Amino acid sequence: MFGIHPELWFQGFSADWAVFFLSMLPITELRAAVPIGLEVYGLSVMKTWIMAVSGNMVPTIFVLLLLPRLHDWLIEKRFFGGILKKKLEDAEKYFSGRYAKYGAIALILFVGVPLPFTGAWTGSLAAFIFKIPFKKSFPLILIGVCLAATIMTIITLSAGGTLRWLF
Repeated sequence: MFGIHPELWFQGFSADWAVFFLSMLPITELRAAVPIGLEVYGLSVMKTWIMAVSGNMVPTIFVLLLLPRLHDWLIEKRFFGGILKKKLEDAEKYFSGRYAKYGAIALILFVGVPLPFTGAWTGSLAAFIFKIPFKKSFPLILIGVCLAATIMTIITLSAGGTLRWLF
């Protein structure tokens, strides 16, 4: 589709490391890495799940730790500072009541339900916007990533088995 073949992006690596690196990318995350690991590379369920979760969590660490520093640096800049500060205040004001009410479960579900524009990358961004500290946000995002990996594994195994049975 559109000439994009993520299963070929890391073809110089072993299959398990290809799944790991595919899970790190914001485009594919584990939503693509799990089906590729199971159906294209033929990895075991457990190896695919572990490599996908591990790979998806690596950028989360960096995003959660570096985004506040980048934010502080950008706030000091004349042009970007005012715009960024206003947008973050608006987002925090709009969502703060909802986060306070549903909190941890909202972040877990946001990361864990495998839909477009959700996942560890955007969950990390949401944790930053709502000023959730690293020690609290990282475990919540990890639970969400594990949930997403499990859902994607079940969907892949079910859909793959059904398609093989039909055809």
